[in-house]
Amino acid sequence: MKLALSLLLLTSSLILADENWPQFRGPTGDGIAHDANIATEWGEDKSIAWKTEIHGLGWSSPVIFGDQVWLTTATPDGKELSALCLDKETGKVLFDKKLFDVAEPQFAHKFNTYASPTPVIEEGRVYLTWGSPGTACLDTTTFKVLWTREDIECDHFRGAGSSPILYGGLIILPYDGADVQFVLAMNKETGKTVWKTKRSVDFKDLDEDGKPKADGDLRKGYATPHIVTLGGKEILISQGAKAIYGYDPKTGEEIWRYDEHSNHSASTRPVIFGETVYAPTGFSKPWLIALSGTGNGVLEESSVQWKLQKGVPKKPSLQLVGDHIYAISDGGIGTCWDAKTGDVKWAERIGGNYSSSPIVANGNLYFCSEEGKTTVIKASPEYEKVAENTIGDGFMASPAVSGDALYLRSRTHLYCIRK
Repeated sequence: MKLALSLLLLTSSLILADENWPQFRGPTGDGIAHDANIATEWGEDKSIAWKTEIHGLGWSSPVIFGDQVWLTTATPDGKELSALCLDKETGKVLFDKKLFDVAEPQFAHKFNTYASPTPVIEEGRVYLTWGSPGTACLDTTTFKVLWTREDIECDHFRGAGSSPILYGGLIILPYDGADVQFVLAMNKETGKTVWKTKRSVDFKDLDEDGKPKADGDLRKGYATPHIVTLGGKEILISQGAKAIYGYDPKTGEEIWRYDEHSNHSASTRPVIFGETVYAPTGFSKPWLIALSGTGNGVLEESSVQWKLQKGVPKKPSLQLVGDHIYAISDGGIGTCWDAKTGDVKWAERIGGNYSSSPIVANGNLYFCSEEGKTTVIKASPEYEKVAENTIGDGFMASPAVSGDALYLRSRTHLYCIRK
């Protein structure tokens, strides 16, 4: 009887996990919608279960837990920062509250907003951040604000972009600004700082006094970290402005770093195949680097298994399926690489412009453009387009999936798409 009950509880938890999309890029942080059965074709009058207008402006992706969808937004001028909760089945707004007032907002670039970081959610709690202006924890049953932080100073220069992740009792979030660059771990129950680790590499061009030139872009980062097991130990992979780092997620101690000096403003979340870390290096002329993640100290060039430049995205994250890596460049070039060798399997002009990170479901890739087009392509080393759909006024946020439903946040609305 006990065994049967245990199996039932385990099965129920696995089913529930497939219904949840708790963080940026989904349950496993890699854009994979496990066991999903979502539509490949839709339009304004086809397969739209509901469509809800979202006030303000924000590129944060929706997160889903149970029957709730959460996201953040802000007024275009950044003076009011709000959280919203919608009913997953109907799109009805259950909660809409301004959490922070900002008297003098920092500048935000047109490719960014004052509400770009994606929340992270678990049973009973949602954690929302707008970067240095404010971070909050809410009870998802009562909608009560449990704690807030407004004391973390960072000049985001062009707006915040990094999303928080959960690890045990910690919320981990990078702050890579024009003035300071560090990774912060907060106690998820109280919001208090547990550890704070300063980035060990900064922009190396010095002024006449021997101090780093405060060029914001060259010191800036937007990437979301990822925790994986490499070499038998858990490592927090976090990409800053000038290096890719591996930290101990419990303490923040730096285990290794790989310096990358030619690029800046890294924006993507890394993907992992075996014990190799794959990450685009940011803006300017980015490299896609396949880096061994099992070293120690400052990694030499010998730790790079391969690297390439053609077709590498600056803002959209990579998509790993099996032993192939897929990407959509900011300018609309889709590419498939062999993860082991970096060999190009296909490269096709998909068209459009891209900031949203792709997902994979039902063996298909979903690329959502800034113009509102979603191109569905087989996740295969042989190119095959499945469908092309256009709705709304363009996608900057990345998609979310729950069961048989696809959730797309456009510039003005949240869509729920079902077959």
